[in-house]
Amino acid sequence: MNIGTRLFTLLKGRSVGTDAAGNIYYEERRPRHDRRIRRWVAYAGVPEASDVPPEWHAWLHYTTNAPLPDTARRPWQKPYVPNMTGTAAGYRPPGHDYEGGHRAAATGDYESWTPPS
Repeated sequence: MNIGTRLFTLLKGRSVGTDAAGNIYYEERRPRHDRRIRRWVAYAGVPEASDVPPEWHAWLHYTTNAPLPDTARRPWQKPYVPNMTGTAAGYRPPGHDYEGGHRAAATGDYESWTPPS
């Protein structure tokens, strides 16, 4: 969190809660005239928007007035995992340069198009 956000949080913020990753969620103490209350997150580590779980994302974007309960998960729902694209843990298909750069040979069902003479 930069110094401006830290100062704003100290002076005008009220802690609403935290998530399993340690992110802290805030909202303004007093609403501004004719505007809705600001909401923001202080990330526990490197600021990354995909680190916000769905329960808190809905609250941050004013979809709900309170964060959704984390305990209401169904047995078929997977636990929240942040977006790993662009990191070493991101998905890389077999032909990717970081995976050796060699993909499997084509199956022979491809024929290149040649314009008629």
